[in-house]
Amino acid sequence: MNTNETSILSGDNDEFEQSNRLPITALLALALAGFVTILTEALPAGLLPQIGEGLGVSQSLAGQLVTVYAIGSLVAAIPLMAITQGVRRRPLLLVAIVGFAIANTVTTFSTNYILTIVVRFLAGVSAGLLWALLAGYAARMVPEHLKGRAIAIAMVGTPLALSLGVPAGTFIGTLVGWRACFGIMSVLALILIVWVRVNVPDFPGQAVGKRFSLKQVFILPGIRSVLFVVLTFVLAHNILYTYIAPFLRNANMSERTDFALLVFGVTAMFGIWIIGMLVDRHLRALTLGSTVLFGAAALVLGIASDMPLAIYGAISAWGLSFGGAATLFQTALAKAAGGAADVAQSMLVTAWNLAIAGGGIVGGILLDSIGPGAFSPALLMLLIAALLAIWSARRYGFPAL
Repeated sequence: MNTNETSILSGDNDEFEQSNRLPITALLALALAGFVTILTEALPAGLLPQIGEGLGVSQSLAGQLVTVYAIGSLVAAIPLMAITQGVRRRPLLLVAIVGFAIANTVTTFSTNYILTIVVRFLAGVSAGLLWALLAGYAARMVPEHLKGRAIAIAMVGTPLALSLGVPAGTFIGTLVGWRACFGIMSVLALILIVWVRVNVPDFPGQAVGKRFSLKQVFILPGIRSVLFVVLTFVLAHNILYTYIAPFLRNANMSERTDFALLVFGVTAMFGIWIIGMLVDRHLRALTLGSTVLFGAAALVLGIASDMPLAIYGAISAWGLSFGGAATLFQTALAKAAGGAADVAQSMLVTAWNLAIAGGGIVGGILLDSIGPGAFSPALLMLLIAALLAIWSARRYGFPAL
């Protein structure tokens, strides 16, 4: 453990605030927490036949394991963060991780579909709590000029889980069974509990006189602009990501869906690395650039939908633009919210999950009524709205430095 990390754990905040060194060990613990959260959510999608057979239900019913998880996150994030403002942060983080350990352990051994659905909902509740904590937690570990980089490290578990964890989990589940995958997730959660307890600093909750109501946070300058951008940008992403298979099938590339998602995942990792290096100095420019890049990708997908090389290029640009999006939005929200960062982040979690659900609904309607050709215009309209909101928020939200 380096000197900086020792000062954090001992509560020597003055020495810590003067340091330019990042508490890497503590931030990587948060990254692993994000990895466990995303993998717990997405893993069933790649193992639906095996899970359905194991629980004696159809694949469509097995797919609801993903749905109830998202619902748990959606309904829990804001109320939980509102009522736990006074609770110390590390015990609260540990409670969320323990929730994953319990839920994944029960899932490993459960043979009852209803019981599995219930614990998946509880896992989603844990996810809502954890996602509301992560960015604010990372930001509190470092001085102001390193907040964006700290958030980027804490968020690196998300693209890793999507690009590497889910395919690896699906492969392992195919070899040794889906229950073993959830057992491994339980072990990871137990390791993470020890890691957090030893290496992650604790912080006090908000004092009674300093707590914020939801209304107070929502009307803070910049908060609504950031949330609107989150909703539109992530909705555009999820329309395409949820229905990438039928889009590629329309381009006679259905057999390359796995490769296309790999391209997306790899470029997303580059995106989060680039954003992490630059976000503290160029938040506004990076957010504008990411939105424009995603819009360009959407345009290419619309006008060159029968050209595989162009499609792969557009997917690369899409991954690059989306990889660091969570870091950009969470950094912007943390800076706008100040001491109310945790409550503001719970709003981001809710907006993000609404966009995920909306992507499935809106994309499904477009697919059934018009076809995959409708995706590009829909994405462009959403991204233009996001771009205008970012451009207008030059004083608060996405300030021009």
